[in-house]
Amino acid sequence: MLSAVAAGIAGVAAHDLTQKRHSLMRNFPVIAHARFALEEIGPELRQYIVTGNDEERPFSRDQRSWIYASSKMENNYTGFGTDNDVENAEYVIFKHHTFAPVAAPTGTHAADDVWLPCGKILGGPRGRRDAFRPDSVVNISAMSFGSLSGNAIAALNGGAKLAGCLHNTGEGGLSAHHRQGGDLTLQIGTAYFGCRDDEGRFDLDTLMRVVESAPVRAIEIKLSQGAKPGLGGMLPAAKITPEIAEIRGIPLGKDCASPSRHAEFNDVDSMLDFVERIAQATGKPVGIKSAIGEMGFWESLAGQMQSRSRGVDFITVDGGEGGTGAAPLVFTDAVALPLRVGFARVYSLFAEAGLSDDVVFIGSGKLGLPDNALVAFALGADMVNVAREAMMSIGCIQAQKCHTDHCPTGVATQSKWLARGLDPTLKAERAANYIRTLRRDLLKVSEACGVWHPSLLDADDVEIMDGNRRGTPLRVVYGYQPTWGAPGPRIRDEITALMSQTAPAGGSAPSTDEAVQAVVPSES
Repeated sequence: MLSAVAAGIAGVAAHDLTQKRHSLMRNFPVIAHARFALEEIGPELRQYIVTGNDEERPFSRDQRSWIYASSKMENNYTGFGTDNDVENAEYVIFKHHTFAPVAAPTGTHAADDVWLPCGKILGGPRGRRDAFRPDSVVNISAMSFGSLSGNAIAALNGGAKLAGCLHNTGEGGLSAHHRQGGDLTLQIGTAYFGCRDDEGRFDLDTLMRVVESAPVRAIEIKLSQGAKPGLGGMLPAAKITPEIAEIRGIPLGKDCASPSRHAEFNDVDSMLDFVERIAQATGKPVGIKSAIGEMGFWESLAGQMQSRSRGVDFITVDGGEGGTGAAPLVFTDAVALPLRVGFARVYSLFAEAGLSDDVVFIGSGKLGLPDNALVAFALGADMVNVAREAMMSIGCIQAQKCHTDHCPTGVATQSKWLARGLDPTLKAERAANYIRTLRRDLLKVSEACGVWHPSLLDADDVEIMDGNRRGTPLRVVYGYQPTWGAPGPRIRDEITALMSQTAPAGGSAPSTDEAVQAVVPSES
């Protein structure tokens, strides 16, 4: 009997070690099945013993389940109504239209492969040589090789290629793992990794060589991030491999610290000079990324851009609730404004200055969920970046071990043993599936609200509910003027024309001869 049991366990172990679908099973053969068993009966256990589906943080069980199911192309629908506390909690609702020129298609996988481009031309208003319209309103946020494993970076870039979206390199430099065919946004951080000289100073010639060596479409200058705003990054010595040291230009065996401030500029005026210097040399659109704190910087930026002689092409607003990076608890919990508040304040400044159509606004910070992303679009975002949700699509289980180098699924680690459990080819498919599904749901809700594209939603299409007692329009909550939150007429017309030709749309059953002529096409 014992020999039969041992043989059975050995067989399971052999299967787990050689399969590639589940990185946790590959890294922890046999015992990983216990985790899946507990996951299977988790709803029952939580219902009677532990927590509800919406109580876990930073991502609830419902949210994680939707991401996992979407990445595997499994059924991500739910039944028996919402389990959210609609009687007491604060939550958002989107106001669907009964009659409109567009209607959402009903099919489960309708619009899975939809083209959902940015409504604006990135770099167009500033006349950048390589200005372009991004093909996806959902893109992969900045996560460096070093923070994530090489296999994880390769999976994300491969997913970006399959989904037709942009992949931000993070400030850690452009590695071989980023070269799986996906288009890139190259991030420049305070330490200038990948574009610095032997003394650690920014070097434009090095930057040019990096940009020319890969499909870099845009360049982002990182001022701060939601995980640790106002604080530099730290890569522990334990996570620094010879490969990372070579890419970043740093020594082995020592913690790698990124400064809190840039050396190349020290105010808005010098920052805009730096932006223009890079844009003129590379031809690429150049933008900035920042968490939001005091508003003096943003007031000065909007003021100096009004002459239109210098300016950033895009602004990535990172919410204080976001962050894949490890950080001191007080910075994670209590520094920088949450996305909705911070984004609304920055957007309002540029809208008031008449510059909102000149800048591509990107939201970042827990926006890889359809409802959160749609609120950002209604506030004026043109695109959203996703980080932790993309990590989950390739296997992250929210173990929250990112800062220890012991990530059990091989995502946020430099351990060769743990990283081998993550198969980049399979996980690239899952990342792409997740991004396509998110885009599909963004489009379906937008069409239900009577518009062809998420960026055409405005602050009147969303209400913040105070339980079942009252609802307040988003426009009132954030003090938006009537035209704010949506692009101007020219951009609206452009994106409507593009989407009306390509997007799948729903409709109605065949009408009788006596019926009023329908204004929406039949189901397609």
